[in-house]
Parts: sequence; C-alpha cells; structure tokens
Amino acid sequence: MVFIRKKKWQIFFLVATSIFMSTLDSSIVNVALPYMLKDFGTHIETIQWVVLIYLVTVSALLLTFGRLSDIKGRKIVYVTGFTVFTAGSLLCGMSGSSLLLIFSRCLQGFGAAMLMACSPALIVDAFPVQERGKVLGMIGSVVAAGLTTGPVVGGIILEYLSWRYIFYINIPIGVAAAIGGMVILRDIPSADGSGEPMDLKGSLLLILLLSAFILFMTQLSTWGVFSILSLSCLGTAVLAGIGFAVNESRTPYPLFDMALLKIRLFLFPVIGAALLFAALFVIVFLMPFYLTYPCGFPASKTGFIMIVPFLFLLVISPVSGILYNRFGSRRLCLIGMSVLMVSLISLLTVQPAMGVLSLLWRISLAGIGTALYVSPNNTVIMSSIPLYRRGIASGAVATARNIGMVAGVALAGLIFSTSFSTLTHGASLENYTATLEVFFLTSFRRAMMTGVVLSAMGIMVTLVRGAESK
Repeated sequence: MVFIRKKKWQIFFLVATSIFMSTLDSSIVNVALPYMLKDFGTHIETIQWVVLIYLVTVSALLLTFGRLSDIKGRKIVYVTGFTVFTAGSLLCGMSGSSLLLIFSRCLQGFGAAMLMACSPALIVDAFPVQERGKVLGMIGSVVAAGLTTGPVVGGIILEYLSWRYIFYINIPIGVAAAIGGMVILRDIPSADGSGEPMDLKGSLLLILLLSAFILFMTQLSTWGVFSILSLSCLGTAVLAGIGFAVNESRTPYPLFDMALLKIRLFLFPVIGAALLFAALFVIVFLMPFYLTYPCGFPASKTGFIMIVPFLFLLVISPVSGILYNRFGSRRLCLIGMSVLMVSLISLLTVQPAMGVLSLLWRISLAGIGTALYVSPNNTVIMSSIPLYRRGIASGAVATARNIGMVAGVALAGLIFSTSFSTLTHGASLENYTATLEVFFLTSFRRAMMTGVVLSAMGIMVTLVRGAESK
C-alpha cells in the first residue's frame, strides 16, 4: 500500500489522460457532424449514429468492464482500453464511408468504456481516504476540461484541416498512455484482479437491452411506430430488461445489486441525472447544425460558441460542491434543473438574425444549470450507498448519465428529422438552402420543446425524491 501511495500522482496523471481523451472525443465530434454529413453525402438519421454508437457502446459496457477490472485487474483493462481506443481512432480517420466510420466509433467506444470503468477505482486505490474528495474533484475538472476543449479543438481543426484529424490527434497520446500504463501499473498489487466469476449472462442481457431500445428510438421515423421492426426492437428490449432484472437478483456475483433500487436517494437521483443529460444533449447535438446552416457560421466560430456551456460547468461545479455542504442537494438540484429548462425555453425563440450574445446567454444557462445539478446529485447518491457497494453505484451513475446522453441525441435526431422531412416533403440537410430556413427553425423548436419536457420531468423526479437527512 505504501508503494502505491508513492506512485499516486503518476496514477492520477494516467487517469486524467484517459478521462480527458474519452470526454474530449465525445464532444469534439459534434462540431464535425455537418462536415461528415456533407463529405459522405448521407442523411442526419445516419450521421447521428457517429455520436450515438459511441455513447451506446460506452453505456452498454461500463458495468461489464467495471466488474471485469475487479476480476482481471485494473492494469490489463486500462492498457487494453487505451490500445483499443487508439486503434479505433486510427480507423475513424481512415474511414471511407459513413458505415465504416460508425463501426470505427463503436470500436472507440469499447476502449473508452474500459478507460471510464476502471479509472475511478484506480484513483480510490492510489489515494488515502482524506485525499480522495479533493482528487475526485480534480477529476471532475478534467471531465469539464475535456468537454470544453473538444469544440474549440474541433473548430480549429475543421477550419484548417479535414475532420479526419480530430481522430488522428488521439493516436500519439493513446500510444504514450498505453505504454505509461504498462510501466506505472506494473508492480501495483491492487491492479491485480480478484479472480471472481464474471456475470456473462447479465452483461449480454444489458447490451441487448440498451442496443434494442436505442435502435427502436432512433428508427421510429423510418420504420413507423407499429411496424414489425419497431415492435420487435421494443419487445426485445422489454424481455432483455426483465431477464436482466431476474438474473441480477439471483446471481451471487451480479453486475448490478438490485437492492440499491430500494434506496430512495439512489433511485430518484439516478433517474434525475439521466433526464438532465437527455435534456442537455438535445442542445449539444442540434446546436452545431443550427450554427452551421441557418446562421452560416464557420467551424471555428461554431466550436468557440459550443464551449460556453462546458466553461460554466468547469467554473461552477466546484462552487456547487461547496454550496451542497450548506444547502443540501435537493434545493440545488431543483434550481439547476429549472435553469436548464429556462435555457431550452429561451431557445424556442432564437433567430439567425440575432447577434451572438443572444445565443451565448441562452446556452450559458444550460451550462449553469448542469453545473448546479451534477455535483450535489452525485454526492447524495454516493452518500446514500453502503461503502461496499459504491463501486457498483459509481458504474450505475455513469451508465445512467450515458443513457441520458444517448436518449437526448436519439430524441433530438428523431423529432428534428421527422419534422424537417415532413415539412419539406423529403428534403435533406445536405441540400440545405436559405428557402428551407423556416422549416429548419420549426423542426429545431420542436426538438427543443422535447428538451423542455425532459427537464420538467427531471424537476418532478427531484421533488418526489424528498430531502436527504441531516
């Protein structure tokens, strides 16, 4: 234990690198979506899968790889994760079609899930109890920094180079980090595994559940609500969900402890977090298209505008953690979700002729609301869980967050594309002209209204959960 403490800051740097790269890659791609759409001559329903497949893969595999890191060891999961992530980045940059790009993003998601799953455990292993709060707070800043840097770096790259270079920049960093992981984690006892059995059935059922559900959501506009394909996907998701719940309640080594669902201050805050990120990602997914098409902004300007919400997340998150100690989580979460809803409502009135400042204050509210919500919500979740279940709870929180992101992107893409196609009698964004602006704005507002509904549901969940005990 003394040996690992001597390496704690080296381990922190490794973890920070993995988290920064995985969060950077989830935000940098959004700015490039319009350029990928144009380059491949495809539709928004297809290109949204560049974002969706990454989030779906990470969501489906977080609990599996978290458990695997307990069984096989942190080192092998971490090093393999960076190796797979780097290989996926190379294939993304080399992709010659949208389908190959989507496949390569899925491979990236495999690697990112490995990195995200074992990174918090490496931090807890390396640092003594009295330092963990501070270090985990620093990791939170790294997350915000990755999300903030992504749109800026993406915008600059797109201004001067091809979108392919947003993936190529991962390669030298990934190679160096994988080698660093092999060296730094080589002699650390806690990086070895427990050797317990893996809940393979639970892992497969969870992957099937999430994949079928997201496919159902994203293809509704193409297949129709009552088509055989739609009903098959929905039925598969329901059956897989029932099977997963039964399996997890019976297996001695579950991916997820079903008893956690009986804890009020775990269940409702997790649902609230999923709703928050779903509402937020309605904005994150559609704003680059709004800034590129009706506004006509270049990629660099779009990138700088899109960092604004994440800048507030970077600055206000530590403050909300301090405010939690004084006011508790419920009041801050109510305020945060309400501010996010105000942001979405304000975007219903946005017009391309408005100045940049009118856009900035609207999306700034989204960042402020998210920052006020996330830290207190995570704190109350982890404080309500027994010590020996905090690892599983941490994985569940990360999974809920990613599911929320997936749902937000899927709903935004579904509602926007259905509305735009109906209003324009089948026109697509790659053929966008100024005459289509009114139809774009109508479709954009309908999608934003979906975000309003999601945030309103989040407010209700926060009210229902009740206050934590002092």
